Amino acid sequence: MDFIAVIVSAAAGFGFGAVWYMVLAKTWMEAAGIKAGPDGKPMGDSPLPYVMAAIAMVLVAGMMRHIFALSNIDTIGKGLISGLGIGLFFISPWIMINNGYGGRPFRLTLIDGGYATFGCAIIGLVLTLF
Repeated sequence: MDFIAVIVSAAAGFGFGAVWYMVLAKTWMEAAGIKAGPDGKPMGDSPLPYVMAAIAMVLVAGMMRHIFALSNIDTIGKGLISGLGIGLFFISPWIMINNGYGGRPFRLTLIDGGYATFGCAIIGLVLTLF
């Protein structure tokens, strides 16, 4: 059952990311310095980042499930707040460090950190539904 919860919550986080980045596509591409083709999509678009993102979501969801089990996080409210905290206070600061040293615009940190924060909140919520 835990394996299913990890996969479903990872899929929910991945799906949220698809919507997040579709809504913010133009702003994100500008902030990340990604050139767009005539169709407005990133040039040289490869499936590899999507595969890596799916694997990353499974890893994040799996570790969150482990942390939740050890910490007795077993309600929807606890899952949502704990996931939000993981995204906001663990992952987003790391994104900020990487973007800062890379000389990337702070706007990119807000976009990617926002995804990490709300994506983890969704993962946490879904994990506690199982």
